[in-house]
Amino acid sequence: MSNINLIARDNGAGLSRDMHLLAALLREGGHDVTITGLGHRSRLSNRLRRLHARLRRLLRGWFHGELNARYDINIMLEHVRSESFDQAHINILIPNPEWFRAEWLPELPQIDLILAKTRHAEAIFGKLGCRVIPIGFTGIDCQNTRVKRQPTFFHAPGRSGNKGTQPLLDLWAQHPEWPQLTVVWRRKRVELAEPPANVTLIREFLPEAELQRLHNANRFHLCPSQTEGYGHSLAESLSTGCVTLTTDAEPMNELVTAQRGVLVAAHAAGTQELATLYDFDLDAMRAAIERCIAMPIDEQEALGQAARTWYESNRQAFRQRFLAAIADAAATVPHKQATR
Repeated sequence: MSNINLIARDNGAGLSRDMHLLAALLREGGHDVTITGLGHRSRLSNRLRRLHARLRRLLRGWFHGELNARYDINIMLEHVRSESFDQAHINILIPNPEWFRAEWLPELPQIDLILAKTRHAEAIFGKLGCRVIPIGFTGIDCQNTRVKRQPTFFHAPGRSGNKGTQPLLDLWAQHPEWPQLTVVWRRKRVELAEPPANVTLIREFLPEAELQRLHNANRFHLCPSQTEGYGHSLAESLSTGCVTLTTDAEPMNELVTAQRGVLVAAHAAGTQELATLYDFDLDAMRAAIERCIAMPIDEQEALGQAARTWYESNRQAFRQRFLAAIADAAATVPHKQATR
């Protein structure tokens, strides 16, 4: 058993889900986990949360007869927290390349290990001279087989601005003959034209149960991301056994392949921190949508079943890879008697 401090911004969205998912896996693996969920760095609550983590660390060490005890391992999600480096024997980072700030690059030598969610991230941080272990990741299981499926389309970018939403809306406006498209987009300060009759645009918060219903009620999921740290929206769509369309670019095409979804040709369109951004080709997306509209039921079912099978096997494999990587890292911690 290791004493692990899990540090992440508690943003009420993806990072919060990742933090609690990893904490649950670590506890299943027998580890003692402290969650240090942070907001904005300047907030008093952050200082109190870091203080709580520090006191818990010291108290645990005191019980084991060790003064000024440290955690065995810090695991940092997305953000590099240099102020916490000295609180653990080993510092591990699970990064998202598109949010990795240039100011953190000088801190990389202080990171003992990078756990990469994608081959894309593995290559990026490997070139930066980091020790990298690929672990993959997983997403929420959204499957609900009780919901009746329709040959309609679904796009749920949440609050993100890099999921190709506006070009999709423009395409649907050009094709009033296409089936209904439901879009759930809560991005603030974006002015949108009145959607066409075959688009249902939802901009308010939806309860999780309703969002899950929409995931399962629409046969085709449009997820043409420009970039992904992992691809939670992709994994969630694959979990439903629906047909997922995404950008044929890294890392999106690591999760969705031609054997379990539909890939849409794309081109590089800039960068976001360490990641390359990709825009889908409009004609390729139009052709992909037309292909889905005409797709036979047996092909839909075959792609959906392959997607679900991959989701299930990947979820189990991720758990094994993650816990194995933590076990290997923990074996290098000095003075292991401090973690009795």
